[in-house]
Amino acid sequence: MATTGSWRRQVERDGGVLLFRAAGVPVLLAPSWWLGSAAIVLIYTPLVGRILPEVTALTAFLIAGTFTLFLGLSVLAHELGHTLTALRLGLPVRRLRLFLLGGVSEMMRTPARPGHEGLVAVAGPAVSVGLAGAFGLAAAVMEPGTPLWLVVAQTAFANAAVAVFNLLPGLPLDGGRILRAGIWAATGRRASGTRAAVLGGGVVAALLVLWALWGILQGDEDAWVRFGVCVLTAWFVVAGAKGEMSAERRRSWPDGLTLAELVQPVLQLPAESPVSGALTASAGRGVVLVRADGVAVGLLDQDLARRLSSRTPHAPAEQAAEPIRPETVLLADEPGEEIVDRVRGTAAWQFLVVDLEGRPAGVLRREDLSAALDRR
Repeated sequence: MATTGSWRRQVERDGGVLLFRAAGVPVLLAPSWWLGSAAIVLIYTPLVGRILPEVTALTAFLIAGTFTLFLGLSVLAHELGHTLTALRLGLPVRRLRLFLLGGVSEMMRTPARPGHEGLVAVAGPAVSVGLAGAFGLAAAVMEPGTPLWLVVAQTAFANAAVAVFNLLPGLPLDGGRILRAGIWAATGRRASGTRAAVLGGGVVAALLVLWALWGILQGDEDAWVRFGVCVLTAWFVVAGAKGEMSAERRRSWPDGLTLAELVQPVLQLPAESPVSGALTASAGRGVVLVRADGVAVGLLDQDLARRLSSRTPHAPAEQAAEPIRPETVLLADEPGEEIVDRVRGTAAWQFLVVDLEGRPAGVLRREDLSAALDRR
């Protein structure tokens, strides 16, 4: 088990700086967030000077910085809407990450029902709409033309823009997920919804580029800034849509394949058995180690067993056991797509398969499932 310090360092290498945890989910700030925030400050500072010509350059810079902070907090609230809704529906979330173009809540398992997909998707824009309304009302009762009013009014506009943009019907945007959920519910096929929403993502990306080019042709003052932002956003949408399509293909269970074809037969051995003997018995089989009181302590980890056997071959096999956790237990009649999601979203290399009465029916190894999906 990794120490807290080493885990934190791994998290930072993997996705950014750990800010805090929300309902147990790590909230990370990616290095690219600073780049995006700096760009917003540089772009927005001259705009502040035009709206409030009486303020100094330093004040305009501070107003832009404050707005950027409010925008970052708004994006965080948007993503927390996704995260907390997913957790409420029993969908584990790996992490929430803020980066250059916004944020993302990384769920560890695909929603099993279209209703869950739709609820998680709509939660983020709903938060943004709520924030737009709250800041809009605050701006309406404030004295216009002041620095504070400008920050509040622009935050209201930014949240409204975030909500509208995210509701566009194309993956990886929230609107694309809502579209997928609708088609999934109507047809019973998630893949059909994914294909339609990926196509929608392509349309959204094309419209962004066309809008940017139109600004250049019209000679708009901010045309080149708009062009850069739109092209970057279009690239993000296209890359995200391609990733969604690839993920859909990876999670699809091959026609004609059964779980019984992939699992290894299971053998139960006493937990106090010599690890060398348990390792020999594990050839081509999964080994469940059971204590004298009948409690299963885990599945034999062959790699760990080999290392332990090379040093102390008569050590109890229990010392080389991988614990059996609820998320590492699969039902023999579980749908194939759910098995793929569970295996991909769980940090384990083997899974115990049980029948309807809870009896061990076999062991599924991650590598065997991956090989079968690759062969298709």
